[in-house]
Order: sequence, then C-alpha cells, then structure tokens
Amino acid sequence: MRFANYDGRLTLLDADGLGVDVHRASGAALPWSVPEAYERWSEVLAWARSYSGAGDIVLDEALIGPPSPAPGQMLAVGINYATHAEEAGFPIPEVPMIFPKTAPATAGPFEEIGISTDTVDWEIELAVVIGKPTRSVTVEDAWDHVAGLTVSQDLSERTIQARPQAAPQFSLGKSLPKFGPTGPYLVTLDEVGDPDNLELTCLINGEEVQRGNTSDFIFSVPQVIAYLSWATTLRPGDVILTGTPSGIGATRTPPRFLRIGDVLESRIEGLGAMRHQIVADRAAAEEPQLAGQR
Repeated sequence: MRFANYDGRLTLLDADGLGVDVHRASGAALPWSVPEAYERWSEVLAWARSYSGAGDIVLDEALIGPPSPAPGQMLAVGINYATHAEEAGFPIPEVPMIFPKTAPATAGPFEEIGISTDTVDWEIELAVVIGKPTRSVTVEDAWDHVAGLTVSQDLSERTIQARPQAAPQFSLGKSLPKFGPTGPYLVTLDEVGDPDNLELTCLINGEEVQRGNTSDFIFSVPQVIAYLSWATTLRPGDVILTGTPSGIGATRTPPRFLRIGDVLESRIEGLGAMRHQIVADRAAAEEPQLAGQR
C-alpha cells in the first residue's frame, strides 16, 4: 500500500495512482490528520486492506507533503554504507553513528530548498517511519514496528558540520531549513519487496551523482531500530534516515556542492522519486562574526 500526505490529509493511493481520502472513505472512523493516523496505524492498515473503492483525487505534486509532517524525532545514521565509509576514509563503525536532524529540516518531496552557502552537499537515503511505540525491541521484531519506507535526503552544510575542528557538531549543519525532505509516499513493507536490496539514485540536473544499493548497509534497518530502541523510545511518526551510499560531493576531487538553480532528484527503487529546485535562501543573513565576543 502507498499513502501520501496530501494537502495535510492522509490519503491512500489506488492501483491507478488516484487518491482516496482516508477520513472520508472510512466514514470519519479514521483521522484525517497524518500525525494522528500514525497513533492508530494498525487500524489504518486494517481498514486499507479491506477497502475496495476507487480513488477520486488526482494528486497535484505541489500539495504532497512529507509522509510524516511532524516527527517527534528525526534520527539519522552516519557512515552506514561500506562504500561511503571507504570514500570518506572512515573505518567501519562498531555501532551505528547516530545524530538528530531538528524540526526545521522537515520538508516535502517537491519543495524549493534554499541555500545561502557554497558547501551544501547531497546524501540520498532510505527513510523509515515508525508505526508504533518502540522500546527495547529485538532485531527479529523490529520490522513489526515500521509503518513504511520512503525516500529522503540528508542535505548537509559541510562547513558548519565540520566545526569546531576538534569536536565537529554534525547536527546543526544537517538541520538547516528543509535539509531533511522526505517523500513522495509512505510505502508499506508488503509492497516494498526486499528492503535489503533497493537501488538508490541521486541526480543533479539530470547527471547521476550517486548510485547505491541497500545491500551495502553496514547495519540493517532492523539492527538500527533495535539499537535506537535500546537507547531511547521511538514513537509513531518518528523518522529514521538510514545512511547514504558513496558519491557525495565533499569527497570528490575537487569537491562539488549544490548551486543555486540546480535540480536535485532522489529516487529509490519501488518507493518513488523526489525533485527539489535549489534556490537562494533570502531569509538567511550573513554569518555573525563571534571571535573574541563574550
């Protein structure tokens, strides 16, 4: 099954790609609000499996929002593809490397994304949306706690990310406004196929810059969920970005970064594709000069 956050309402897609408003089609038995729907995800799935009506909504890309528009947590895994570890010069980690992306990074699959610096990098990633409260689950049970999968980008401002040099702070450089877009759909596991064998492709202005496969994971999705749920509590609607394959801009010679006017496309086999126009961030002021200030 495929669901969309369409104009802020939970929408089921039929076989022809037309939308079904879940709240209306269920006779108001289920919520229209996407965050509320995740709190009742087992009910949503049960209804969707039994629903046999046809869709009546032609989806407009401009109205498709992120599959989880208000995640309580957006957690990301660094260095989770062997090829990416190699290109970045990192050893294979012993445990998942976790960092948060904060709320302003949330964005939809077809929005404009503003940048104000010249060191913004791309990172296509498979994203997981949690579908039930998750605490201390085993690897074997982890998939039972997943609402579905979607496409994501872990956009990264490398200059901010890499400082201070002695103790880099990843989160801020990865949490600029709209630096964590997801979408276009939430795809349930019964339709995904093998999540450990999905091809990911990232393009800039039609040029392929990343191609990888989740078979290259260092830590599988269930392993990441088990690890995170051991350390903290995951809630319905939480989003986990599972890492990027090789091909980022920072490791190229010379380095390459996103520019105003670029079109960034992110595709994952069976899940769909996002497209983002890169524009100037008009709201961004010049960086304050803080040296010597108290």
